Amino acid sequence: MGVRRRAWLLAALSAFATLACVGPDPVAAARPEAPELAARAWTLVDADEGTVLASHRAASSYSVASTTKLMTALVARRELRPGETVTAPAYDAIPGESLLGLRAGERIGVRDLLYGLLLPSGNDAAEALAQAAAGSEGAFVAEMNRAANRLDLDDTSYANPIGLDEAGNFSSARDLVRLAIALRRDRLLRRIVDSPDAVLRSGAQVREIVNRNTLVRTLPYVNGVKTGHTLDAGYVLVASAQRKGVELVSAVLGAPSELERDAETRALLDYGFSLYHRRTAVERGERLAAPALRYQDDRVALGPTRAVRLTVRDGQRLRTRVHAPEEVEGPVERGERLGRAIVTLDGERIATVPLAALRSAPAATLLQRYDAAIPGSRAVAWALAVAVLALVLGLAIVLIGRRRA
Repeated sequence: MGVRRRAWLLAALSAFATLACVGPDPVAAARPEAPELAARAWTLVDADEGTVLASHRAASSYSVASTTKLMTALVARRELRPGETVTAPAYDAIPGESLLGLRAGERIGVRDLLYGLLLPSGNDAAEALAQAAAGSEGAFVAEMNRAANRLDLDDTSYANPIGLDEAGNFSSARDLVRLAIALRRDRLLRRIVDSPDAVLRSGAQVREIVNRNTLVRTLPYVNGVKTGHTLDAGYVLVASAQRKGVELVSAVLGAPSELERDAETRALLDYGFSLYHRRTAVERGERLAAPALRYQDDRVALGPTRAVRLTVRDGQRLRTRVHAPEEVEGPVERGERLGRAIVTLDGERIATVPLAALRSAPAATLLQRYDAAIPGSRAVAWALAVAVLALVLGLAIVLIGRRRA
């Protein structure tokens, strides 16, 4: 086989190998539509990428009730050690407030206050943390606003550490998701918001508390983060969940009821997860390339040494590029690495996998080397060889005949 023909065939084979690993998502055509919610505003974000999957008035600012306490927790976590013990200040609660039940002067640990802040949403716990961390509520609120600026929460302002309806205390669905993602980077806070309940032992009495986020208690894939409710804010829920190796964070603001808030959050999360699917980019031992064997009318197949499987969102482009030689010379051992496959998702490299020979191949024989060295077709090459051999034999016979004469 001529060199040009071999190169052409290899190029065609390589192109086929690349295209075989690329293609539209088979479920893209059936992509579901984002749910329509009764809430005032909402957003859903892929926490790893920051990609917005669905949103409605996500940048508009509203009262956000006790989801304010996400920032309270973040600032207190930075200023106070979990093992510290602090003194609870007097707190003049109004009827209907969420409370941990602290008494003025009670000594209690910071870790327990954080649980009391984020699970039952204790307003007295928020006040105790604020005064312990900054000396006064006003100084603590100023630090909350500085932290919001550092996190680029442009739609957010704080007027108290609790989330009470007050001029100057507001945020947006977009900012609440950003805040929740920042909070979940802290191991302790991440564990707290994923707790269905807890027992607090450091105060004047043992307290058994329950997470107000019922989705954490009822759905195994929901792992946070905070509820809220006031007359101005309506029902608010910032939620995080993980499935298929994907972390999503949602914020639903101003839902008409607690039941609708939870149902709409679940619908939003389920919609988000429906956009993701497990795909196999390359399979172990799959034939991705077949370099020609030098001097031989044969090829040796190359395949990945391991499989690459990943979660792909509808609309993302999964591509595999194959890098392999056009020609190799035997002998080739089975498993010998002779190339590589590069897997990319939306142009970003995800994995590089070696390509190894799927079988052994011997070295070329002398006849095969001769066959490859003679230009033209095989029939012409062998006809020429036979003619040369006949000529040599003829000359030998003539010479022998002359010597006898």
